[in-house]
Amino acid sequence: MSSRLAVNKTYKQFIGGAFERSESGRSYPVVGADGQLLAHAVQGSRKDVRDAVAAARSAQGGWAGRTAYNRGQILYRVAEVMESRRAEFCAEVLRAGDGGTEEAAAEVAAAIDRWVWYAGWADKFATVLGGANPVAGPYFNLSVPEPVGVAGIVAPDEPPLLPLVSRLAPVIVSGNTAVVLASEQCPLVAITLAETLALSDVPAGVVNICTGRRHELVPPLAAHVGVDSVDVTGCAPELAADAARQAAATITRVVSASAAERQWADESAHSPYLIDAFCETKTVWHPKGR
Repeated sequence: MSSRLAVNKTYKQFIGGAFERSESGRSYPVVGADGQLLAHAVQGSRKDVRDAVAAARSAQGGWAGRTAYNRGQILYRVAEVMESRRAEFCAEVLRAGDGGTEEAAAEVAAAIDRWVWYAGWADKFATVLGGANPVAGPYFNLSVPEPVGVAGIVAPDEPPLLPLVSRLAPVIVSGNTAVVLASEQCPLVAITLAETLALSDVPAGVVNICTGRRHELVPPLAAHVGVDSVDVTGCAPELAADAARQAAATITRVVSASAAERQWADESAHSPYLIDAFCETKTVWHPKGR
């Protein structure tokens, strides 16, 4: 019986709904917890980040303009597709981390459940975060949360899947679009998630995922005038401080998970108030009729 060559998976960046190599042509080796080579990932560049921001900006108006119910349907569809590919995700997480089979299965299950949880909030969070305000006068005064626009997300390194979903889902459920810098150590799971997003009715450009070296990609993301908020949860303290300085130049909101929220499997890691971190509150005055 003749032997055959293995057909190894090629991991590319996900920008504007397409899987792209870097314009720089670079890649870097990704190794598992055992030190064995898993694959080569794209080593993205500053231009790749700029292209991702442009794609996110182009898609943001259309995504925010969809009904909350429709966004919830699409997030639920992400969970459905992940469920159908559960074995593949479990294998990816197992190869990337140092846990066992049970830990990998638990992380994938929690990530799927988190998509479902945020899908359920799509048409409800505005009621919790907004409301009617009492005023002295013949007016209605209403506060309504709206998406800030384009959010940059520096994904935590470990574990590779659940923290990424925990930071991404609350960003896009309200109508924001996202540019994600995948874990530098474990980027492969993020690209497998991108394949799921591409099959889940998520419009092109709503989620863009770049891979590469943090020290090269975080500064241009934080400093980009087209980014409205940046989540530095996955940054080391020194890099997070530098990102905050870069963001201040363009008055960009800086967000980071609290210590409680970093317990990714705990209930505190998902909350409607995490959606609020990427929303602005619009206040509307309207005269009362007699």
